[in-house]
Parts: sequence; structure tokens; C-alpha cells
Amino acid sequence: MIRGFCKIGMVHSALKVFDEMRCSPNLVTYNTLIHGFCKKGDMEGAKRVFDRMVEEGGQSCKPDVVTFTTLVDGYSKKGEFRDALECMEEMVKQGCHPNLLTYNALIEGLCLGGNVDEARKMMSRMRLNGLEDNVTTNTSMMKGFCIAGRSEEAIMHLKEMVSRGMRPDVKAYSVIVNEYCKIRKPDDALLLIKDMVFNGIKPSVSSFNAVFRVLVDMGKLDEAIHLLKQMPQMGCMPNFLSYSIVICGICKVNGRMQEVEELVSEMLENGHKLDTAMYNSLLGGYCDLGDEEMALRTVYDMIDKNFLINKDTFCMFVKLLYEKGKVRKAVTVLEEMCRRCNVPDINVYRGFLCQFLETKEH
Repeated sequence: MIRGFCKIGMVHSALKVFDEMRCSPNLVTYNTLIHGFCKKGDMEGAKRVFDRMVEEGGQSCKPDVVTFTTLVDGYSKKGEFRDALECMEEMVKQGCHPNLLTYNALIEGLCLGGNVDEARKMMSRMRLNGLEDNVTTNTSMMKGFCIAGRSEEAIMHLKEMVSRGMRPDVKAYSVIVNEYCKIRKPDDALLLIKDMVFNGIKPSVSSFNAVFRVLVDMGKLDEAIHLLKQMPQMGCMPNFLSYSIVICGICKVNGRMQEVEELVSEMLENGHKLDTAMYNSLLGGYCDLGDEEMALRTVYDMIDKNFLINKDTFCMFVKLLYEKGKVRKAVTVLEEMCRRCNVPDINVYRGFLCQFLETKEH
């Protein structure tokens, strides 16, 4: 019951069950409850249970490595490093030696807080105490370097891991793939993804999406399209976001709507549906192309799905109809939008129309 309540975050219900127990709680009971409070970020509650454990538990319920590691992890995740360090010191005083999980919890917390140099010292202390760092330890260090803006050190750290015979996992690789994308080096990021595939590691879709973002941002659309089509062969299927990033990027380039239509068709075949942002991008692309028929078809498709045309795209649509001498068609579209969709700031849309209608009349 206590574990169940803690799993779903109902720690106060778990505490009530704990208080109503007719048998004496054991070490597992206390550790489960402490973990529940730590998971909720309620370190005061966790400390109260710990103090109670010390006062009432007796010799059979002395805090163990799991108890202290849970507290260290909880304090570290909240950025309360002084309390985490004090907890570790207390652990040692009690004759309970920190293990790899204890150090990893503290190192991860320090790194996420940007204190990568302190984390490195803690890593050295861990090694001096006879514990070997693992992939998790080093992944935290790489995250720390990235958060501190020390990209080169993060990249070098990954290379050092490999040179030491350590096999980075998907999380470790993903940290550096994302960092390469952040510093606008998509080619290096892609090489790393290919290295993952070569080593039998399935890349995450989020790594591909990070590469797509920077490729589109840098105008390397052909490379983005090629990578999108290569993804299945690299062990990862594109998700909706993968398609969305690439499709919306291509829509902004005049004259490439046929490629967009092919990708949209592929996306639909793979079970993904268009959202409001993608529809607006498609409409903008057709307006830029001057394709009145496809623009109108897209507009009515949006209305059928209760998707709202954003203000800028609506203005582009009205301009297209104005150029075709059919600006009054936009009146019909707006009326249909008002009837079937929730359109905030409707006066702004009407303002666009009035402006063009007056121009046409003059």
C-alpha cells in the first residue's frame, strides 16, 4: 500500500498507512516512504521520516546505503548541494560507505546546476575511494560541460570515454549530438549518429530532430530531406515533429511545394496527421506560389478540422485573392471561419479584408 501510494505521488496517504500500521515498520518500509517524499521534491518530509527512523527504528532499522543515497539524490535534484554533501558526510560517520549510485546522484546534481568543476572533484574523490566511474557518471559530466558552455570539453570527454574502452550509450551520444547542433555543426552531429548506428546503438528520434532543426535553420533543406528519408535505414522512424520541422521549413522556400506534398503524403501514410502550424505553413507556401486552388483547398480543409488560420497567413491569403481579382471570396471564407471555428480577435481579420476591399473599390 505504501509503495503504491508513493508511486502515484500520494505520499501523505502513504504516510497515513504508515502511521496506522499495527506491525513494526522495517527498513524497506522506511526507505520506500523516504523515496516517495524525495520523488515529490519534499525533502523536509523525507528528513522527518529519516529522523523518525533513527529515533524509533532501533538496530533493525538503521539507515543503510539506500536510505542515504535516496536523500543525497533528492537534495541534489533540488540543487541543495550543501545538504547533499552533509548527508554524505553523515553517511560516512555512520559507517555506511557511499557507493557508485551515491556519487552519481551528487555528480549529476552538481552538473545540472552548472558546477562541473565541483563535479569533477567529486569524480576524483570517488576514484580515490576505489569506485570506478561508469557511463552514467560520464554522461552527467558531459551534460555539465554543455550547461557551462564548454562544448569542446564535452566533446573531448566523449572521445576520452571511448579511448578508455567505455561504450557510450544512447543518452551519452545524444548529449553531444545536441551540443553539436547547438553550436551549429550538423555535419559533426550526423557523423556521430552514424557512429552510433555502426556501433549497434539505435539513435533517438530527438537526436535526429535536433539535426533537422539546425539544417532547416541553416537553409540546408536538401540535406534535411535526404536525412528524413534515410532515418528508417538508420534504425529510427521519423515522428510527427521530424516531418513538421522539415515540411514547415520547405514551405518557406518558393517553388518547392511539390516536394512538400510528397512529404505530407508520406507522413500521412506513416500514421501522422497535420496540425494547425503545418496547415498554416502549407497555406503560406501555396500563397507564395500563387496557387489559388490549393490555397482555397487548404483553407477549407482547415475549417473542416476546426483549425484556425493565423493572422499573418490570412493576410497572405487575402493578398493572393486580391491579386487574382477574387478578394470577395475571402469574405465567404471569413464568414465560414466565424461560423465553424472559435476566432479570437475577429476584428483584426475583418480589418485585413476591409483594407483590401476598399483598395479594390478605389
